[in-house]
Amino acid sequence: MNGAPRPAEPDVFAEPWQAEAFALVVALHERGLFSWNEWARQLAAEVGRYDAAADGSDYYRHWLSALENLLAAKGVADASQVDALAAAWQRAAIATPHGKPILLDNDPLA
Repeated sequence: MNGAPRPAEPDVFAEPWQAEAFALVVALHERGLFSWNEWARQLAAEVGRYDAAADGSDYYRHWLSALENLLAAKGVADASQVDALAAAWQRAAIATPHGKPILLDNDPLA
């Protein structure tokens, strides 16, 4: 193309947490927690919900919901455990100085 600019490819992930959620599902599958067919069925159930956005803008919210439901079904973590851990990470993020890595140890209630 003689150095002509190429059109920008669309971002797969709109926000970093989406990439992290994606990677978490792949890692849990690779460790054998669930089969890819189990994951696909759970995700399809979430994406197919009546309240799903027609434009798919909430796809990764459904991705997280599917993961939480699968973790509960497998007995790994129920909703209250997931919520407690999410709250701990949020507190840790707030307590972490700008530019420093967010660590769960930074949760002031830990």
